[in-house]
Amino acid sequence: MKDTEPTVIIVPGLRDHVADHWQTLLADRLDRVRTVPPLDHDRLSLDARLAALDAVVGDVDGPIVLVAHSAGVLIAVHWAHTSTRPVLGALLATPADIEKPLPEGYPTTADLDRGGWLPIPRRRLPFPSILAASSNDPLADRRRVAGLAEAWGSRFVDLGEVGHLNPASGFGDWPAADLFLQELLQRSGATTRETAPVPSES
Repeated sequence: MKDTEPTVIIVPGLRDHVADHWQTLLADRLDRVRTVPPLDHDRLSLDARLAALDAVVGDVDGPIVLVAHSAGVLIAVHWAHTSTRPVLGALLATPADIEKPLPEGYPTTADLDRGGWLPIPRRRLPFPSILAASSNDPLADRRRVAGLAEAWGSRFVDLGEVGHLNPASGFGDWPAADLFLQELLQRSGATTRETAPVPSES
């Protein structure tokens, strides 16, 4: 009998595992969740990232919802246009605009281009999505991210000044992720169990 309860697939960006990152903390609260592991090699290869996501998805029997952050958003979007696997929905948080030079310490546009990341896809996604953007993200301009949301058919949410929504910006836990995830599941008619109650909006 096919499993009908959704599994959340966490799609991190290019970072290694960070214990106090909101994606890690969200995963700790969920009963049915899988996280795409970091790569030990070919770290800037988009094909390797897509294969890693595909391997995690392939191990899940039943419906899935994606929760992606930063470059993970781009991985999820590229994957969505190459995979035939149905997806209930996706939470896409603060995507990195890799078509513009990133701050020092991040991969260069040339390196990302060689890795197969460019251009950023701008076709409508085949599933509902919420794109949560920051008004002061050092890795992306809000107006350009809003343009991506329009191209992907995503509901655009301006989070205000939250930087890149990571520990370096003062964010460990991000309770709104639970709310957005529940919104996506409710829109699809699905539900998922959590180990902690969904917080109310403040």
